[in-house]
Amino acid sequence: MLGIERLKPNVGPQIDLQRFADSDLAMRLYGEVGRDWAWNDRSHWGLDDWTARVDQPDVEFYAAYRDGKTVGYFELERQGEETQIAYFGLLPEFIGQGLGGSLLTKATETAFANGERRVWLHTCTLDAPAALPNYLARGFVEFKRETKIIDGQAEKSG
Repeated sequence: MLGIERLKPNVGPQIDLQRFADSDLAMRLYGEVGRDWAWNDRSHWGLDDWTARVDQPDVEFYAAYRDGKTVGYFELERQGEETQIAYFGLLPEFIGQGLGGSLLTKATETAFANGERRVWLHTCTLDAPAALPNYLARGFVEFKRETKIIDGQAEKSG
């Protein structure tokens, strides 16, 4: 997304954000949010790996709350004038409640908060079926599409 003015905010349920630097929480949320979507690139990480990631000055972790309950999280990686939404998602029990649009709106606003010119993310066919429609509804546009074979399974990413 090239500029915060392109964001189409969701007007769904309100959520609260809390930035955190807790490697245990980062590891737990990554595992729980990504469990059903084949997030396994960090599954071998130990606590030291998570601590190193959380401690990086260009990386930010945010937990999302609704009515005092953790509903999801996102991870930002700032890269000069760009920010990547590196990870983003809801805990399984909160999928389908209209919270994804609210969380993506907050993630995008937070990513642009330091005057970035571009915010980007990636998705794939292994992600939740609502992921790509949510990204497009918030104003993200498809930039590139590719196919990768992972463990004998075709993964198409956009």
